[in-house]
Amino acid sequence: MSATGAENTGKAKKKAVSPADLQEQVVEALKTVYDPEIPVNIYELGLIYNVEVNEARDVKIEMTLTSPNCPAAQSMPGEVEYKTRSIEGVGEVSVEVVWDPPWTPEHMSEAARLELGMM
Repeated sequence: MSATGAENTGKAKKKAVSPADLQEQVVEALKTVYDPEIPVNIYELGLIYNVEVNEARDVKIEMTLTSPNCPAAQSMPGEVEYKTRSIEGVGEVSVEVVWDPPWTPEHMSEAARLELGMM
């Protein structure tokens, strides 16, 4: 196979993952990030408001924290970015911390509420 053929094969493999599939992989990676004060992952806690993956495989994540004074405010967005960048096929990664709407326990999944004894 020529170098060009190898390059084309590599590109074809890279494009084989659809943005929807990549979005699922990002969500699974985010489920491995935990708030250091709460034994539940940030996705189930409802701290991830939006995950978008465009056709170029660029990922935009909107997240919040449990409060503006959260001790993880400096580290958690960086960990979210790091875990997302580590997924094969991801392009650019943008993590934005937003405060509107403010996080409340109602954002948590049923599984998170059950884990924390809130049901």
